[in-house]
Amino acid sequence: MYKFLILMFFGLLMFSCDSDVDAGEFIVGADYLAIKNKVISIDTVTINVSTIKLDSLVTSSESRILVGNYDDPLFGKVKADSYFQVSTSSFNLYSENSDTDATGYVFDSIAMILRYDDYYYADTTKVQTLNIHRVTKKFKPNVDDDSFYNNSALDYNSASLGTITYKPKPIGKDSINIKLDNEFGLELFNKFKNNEISTTSEFTDYLKGFVLKSDSNTSGSVIGFNLSSVLRLYYSKGKGDTEDFYEKEFTISDVAKQFNSVSSDRAGTLIQDLPLSKINLSSSYTGNKGFIQSGTGIVCRVDFPNIKQLKYLSDKGAIVDARLIMKPAKNSYSKMFPLPEKLSVYVVDRLNRIKTTLTDSSGESLVATLNNENDEFDESVSYQLSLGAFLQKEILKESDSESGLVFTLPILSKVVDRVVLGDQTNKESEMKLQIYYITY
Repeated sequence: MYKFLILMFFGLLMFSCDSDVDAGEFIVGADYLAIKNKVISIDTVTINVSTIKLDSLVTSSESRILVGNYDDPLFGKVKADSYFQVSTSSFNLYSENSDTDATGYVFDSIAMILRYDDYYYADTTKVQTLNIHRVTKKFKPNVDDDSFYNNSALDYNSASLGTITYKPKPIGKDSINIKLDNEFGLELFNKFKNNEISTTSEFTDYLKGFVLKSDSNTSGSVIGFNLSSVLRLYYSKGKGDTEDFYEKEFTISDVAKQFNSVSSDRAGTLIQDLPLSKINLSSSYTGNKGFIQSGTGIVCRVDFPNIKQLKYLSDKGAIVDARLIMKPAKNSYSKMFPLPEKLSVYVVDRLNRIKTTLTDSSGESLVATLNNENDEFDESVSYQLSLGAFLQKEILKESDSESGLVFTLPILSKVVDRVVLGDQTNKESEMKLQIYYITY
């Protein structure tokens, strides 16, 4: 054992000195300068990378209608459908005086007005087809739960109320207009004209809600629409040779009853066999890569299984700094699939249960930040994270339990952005850990 430790020590030793040390950007703090010390730079600690599929993500109350589909060469066929209710605070038709003139009103048309919220992902140059259907089941979450999830679904009428085939213009154009079935519109119009609905509960019993579905057969994009989108009823009233036109709008007012169902068909991809959330799929089975995708609940786990061995380097020692450098896998990103600026980091146990966010020694939350300096071969593009405090805690643990780190996107539930990271054995996109360890 002693021989093994000596060999490990010299294998890890990159440099040492007696006092003031400048190791790149790292400078030993003044507290250590008064004593004779050695600083060791270590970059050979084992890093294990794996991919996890979370059971589900809460997608209600996120204030975004997310709909569309696209084919991703690394993540498979990604699809988003959106469920929502509409409501009104007025249960009569428009009148300047009273509703006694309602008999003269005539139905014209009905449409769903979807307003862009500037979010898009994948190829917006491709035509998309959307269909809107009438939900036939109450918007009611599971027992003892107030939320809907990315794998939630409600029964709906298979007959489409309206269809639009369009080329998305999420930036610079404010809305799209889906004309709905006249028979449905006339029925809704008559409910108000004949005073058959007078309360919110009566209205939602009659019109439980809608689901907006992407029905494109070709790869396109996923688009975000905001909750200022409205169902608009058009009607009119003739007065002699003139005709007055009116509108009645139904709004999406209950954000808890709006949710997005996001799915992916990963058949034929490196991550097609993702197991349940308590089990990791090692990067050795996924092309030496770790995968992250919002919306579908795919996250990347990173472990340092041999970190406790560092305590055998010296009777007295500590990690004073450590930096994890994670490179996006080569050819995994582009203008169509851009890299996110940051990655969120959580501390998890062996069953992938989140314990806390990763923090520094002062308790401030940490994120992995993209370094995107331009160079000819993208060699400097990487996510960097300081995790010395976390690793030092792992070394000092008395129990055998080990914590890992899970990386996600900062926004989990209302986007479908993704990133792929190389692991420690990925020759083109190698993950690296640089540790500065002081002995005294």
